[in-house]
Amino acid sequence: MTEKLPAHVLVLFGATGDLAARKLFPGLYRLAAAGRLPHDYVIIGSGRNSPGTDDEFRQQVRDGLDDTVGDLDADVIDDFLGRISFQTASSDDGADLAAAVREAEEAFDDEGADTDDVRRLLYLSLPPAAMQPMIAMLHTEGLTERARLVIEKPFGLDLQSSRELDAALKDVVEESQVYRIDHFLGKEAVQNILALRFANGLFEPAWNAKSLASVQIDVPETLAMEGRGSFYESTGCLRDMVSTHLCQLMGFVAFEDPDSLDEKCVRDSKAELFGAIRPLDREHVVFGQYDGYRDEPDVAEDSDVETFVALEVHIDNDRWRGVPFYLRTGKAMAQTRRTITLRFRTPETTLLRGAEPIPDELVLELTDDPKITIDVRAKMPGPTMDLTGASFRLDLGEEVPHGEPLEAYERLLLDVLNGERTFFTRADEVDRLWQVIQPLLDDRPEVLPYDKGSWGPQRAIDLVEGGWRLGGSEES
Repeated sequence: MTEKLPAHVLVLFGATGDLAARKLFPGLYRLAAAGRLPHDYVIIGSGRNSPGTDDEFRQQVRDGLDDTVGDLDADVIDDFLGRISFQTASSDDGADLAAAVREAEEAFDDEGADTDDVRRLLYLSLPPAAMQPMIAMLHTEGLTERARLVIEKPFGLDLQSSRELDAALKDVVEESQVYRIDHFLGKEAVQNILALRFANGLFEPAWNAKSLASVQIDVPETLAMEGRGSFYESTGCLRDMVSTHLCQLMGFVAFEDPDSLDEKCVRDSKAELFGAIRPLDREHVVFGQYDGYRDEPDVAEDSDVETFVALEVHIDNDRWRGVPFYLRTGKAMAQTRRTITLRFRTPETTLLRGAEPIPDELVLELTDDPKITIDVRAKMPGPTMDLTGASFRLDLGEEVPHGEPLEAYERLLLDVLNGERTFFTRADEVDRLWQVIQPLLDDRPEVLPYDKGSWGPQRAIDLVEGGWRLGGSEES
């Protein structure tokens, strides 16, 4: 265990839900197995409906870990489950939960830890509509004292509701207590963008409009709704993915050198970048809905909710002026990928003209084991100076076999325990991104149909000059 961390009470709202089963409990178990959790901690799951007795809840957690983690260490899992309990709570009544938290803190006191030093980690995995009432309840019950609040996206459903949520938070806690989580920012591959760009003289001087023709941030998914029809009906792809994950990826790709990994420096640089985003042109925004979406459970038979978005973004600053950023994501598409493609400009020299143009590209695959591909032009072996395409490939999992990558939620949960906020989003970032997106909510583009297993509507495929890397002739 990590001796330097104070005792913690972790309260997980939505503890019987999908996110907790797939990400939160596996992340906490792996931290426990690695000795990265505090010496003294308990986990209290919470929600409106009880899953049964504490033992039944622990068995539910154990079954989930068997599915997600696999081979469990007997000693670690027994200790881990022994620290877990469940207490029902709602925005109308949190008294029993508050009592359970204080009882756990008093038990730490009996073991030598000062109750006033015990920290609370409150993880709110809740629908946007439930967030504000729950925050008010936590304050009423005194649970926001000594607490860090982790807020799952989306942070509101539009600019107004986002500002209302932010005001509700600021009424009861300081900004320093708030951790707006975007799990993409916890991925090793995303954080490796910083190392690739700023630590390598090969790339940093070329990371600008003089060298780059375009940037693609492409996150297609083969999954359809998988039981999330109700969520998507209230949220849609734009809110779910673009105003959060894709824009935050764009921030890491495009921001200026922050000079330090200090949270303020990184977030200031991102906020400055978001402030330079030009108003979106609706003619370069495509909404889509896959055929069969309206037949999904909990989906309206006449729904016009978008399950796909592609758009062109421009940044008005000296580094990026004239470089289009193409963002695309959607459900029920041809592949599941998380790919960033930096497409380089063709050299102006006429020395080797005449060959079919093959774009030079730097391709970042944001997998758990980061992969980097550099596509270049090279001479075709033989008696002539004909050109062909060639690639350099780097697989960090193979190149650094003894590394210890952390899964995104695992990394971000550890950051919260340590009070490290660099890879969480700040209120002004969220507000600015809603300002950019709001016009598309006020005047929605036409929602075009697309086939399941395709790359989206044809209008989106045609959006990129030279074609998308994924689903185009350049795809490797």
